[in-house]
Amino acid sequence: MPTFLSHRLVRPAVLFTGVVLAVSVTGCGSSDDASTAGPSPSASASAVPSAEAGVLGIQDPWVKAADEGMTAAFGTLVNNTDADVTITGASTTVSPTELHEMAMQDGKMVMQAKEAGVVIKAGGEHKFEPGGDHLMLMNLNQPVKAGDELTFTLTFADGRTQTFTAVAKPFTGAQESYAPGHGEPMPHTSASHSPAP
Repeated sequence: MPTFLSHRLVRPAVLFTGVVLAVSVTGCGSSDDASTAGPSPSASASAVPSAEAGVLGIQDPWVKAADEGMTAAFGTLVNNTDADVTITGASTTVSPTELHEMAMQDGKMVMQAKEAGVVIKAGGEHKFEPGGDHLMLMNLNQPVKAGDELTFTLTFADGRTQTFTAVAKPFTGAQESYAPGHGEPMPHTSASHSPAP
């Protein structure tokens, strides 16, 4: 009789021990999952590259709407790094694109290509704005209507690139004239960006 009783008590004890072990293993598994569910390599990889892939912060990017010819893109470029960043080129699918600046030439403000690129100082910012530096869209191959979203790619001196989207909007401020020959001063006129009389 003691043998029968001991078998009856041993079986529930073994089952209970098995359940406790299963719960313990599951608990360890979930605590391991919780510790790896924090910043996993793929999660932190996607968070860090956004800072790296976005070499610069780009605030309020926009494009002046235009039916044909030329237009320009603007925005504020923010360099949150500890090193200067130089933009050497830009591109978009709707036209060839150049980095441009306004400069005095023969006593007149003219628009011209910024051959050395645009340097954004470490911890600083640089504005692309009407009447100043901008991305010049040369010879549009399609109209740029208000509300259109254009994708631009910036190229940096170190070979990196960054893509951003800018929304087109109507703009008449500063009365810029983005017209053919804008970079070549003509007699008795400023080549471009001249205020309307």
